[in-house]
Amino acid sequence: MTHDTAPQQHSDIGDVNQRFYDGLWADTRLVHPERFNTWSLVSSLAESHTRRLEVGPGMRPRLPIAGTHFVDISPPALAALESAGGITHTAPISALPYANQSFDLVCALDIVEHVEDDEAALAELSRVAAPGARVLLSTPLHPEYWTPFDDIVGHYRRYEPAKLTQLLERHHLQIEQSAIFGMKPKSSRLNDLGMWFLQRHRPVAMKVYNRFLMPLGLRLQKPLELTPGMVATDGVEEVFLVCRRAS
Repeated sequence: MTHDTAPQQHSDIGDVNQRFYDGLWADTRLVHPERFNTWSLVSSLAESHTRRLEVGPGMRPRLPIAGTHFVDISPPALAALESAGGITHTAPISALPYANQSFDLVCALDIVEHVEDDEAALAELSRVAAPGARVLLSTPLHPEYWTPFDDIVGHYRRYEPAKLTQLLERHHLQIEQSAIFGMKPKSSRLNDLGMWFLQRHRPVAMKVYNRFLMPLGLRLQKPLELTPGMVATDGVEEVFLVCRRAS
């Protein structure tokens, strides 16, 4: 199977992800979903979609925490989510511990690009989603936009938009709406400085990000502007997708 990816420098992408995110979540507090620009959409969906699952939220869940099922591989994140009323399970996205058609609302933001076998990941998300369920996804686009940051955070790929659409269709997920997404600073100098610190002084970089840059990013984020179907993707580094599980 061909992946839309730049050459990886790591022999075990799973270990890269585990080390990076355990370190990131160990020095941060839970950010509640009401603080993100996805909340307006999510809160309206949650009213009529009570069986909810979020995969890989870390310390930044987007679905309402109380009563939602959360799957992650990070002990610090799962402990925080459980303390806030979430129902937690430790599992990879490729082996979700639920029966078929268990959920009406499924969320997996910034996840599939971290997984070597994205076919298996999408198959599991589709399997646990009931017919007509909404599935919320986000992922980076365009392999030519690959930077050292993608390596550092454990990305396995960036997607060509057309191939991403085909992947979703193979797993019975139809794109209903989409939006430009992400909280990456526009300043290339700021991005370069952040990568320099992550490569050479990772604990300091994570502390600065968690305590200063992330709160600033939350204050500066723009409203989520959804459009029907797939948004025009030229120059877009990351996309947010609202999909429907086909019957």
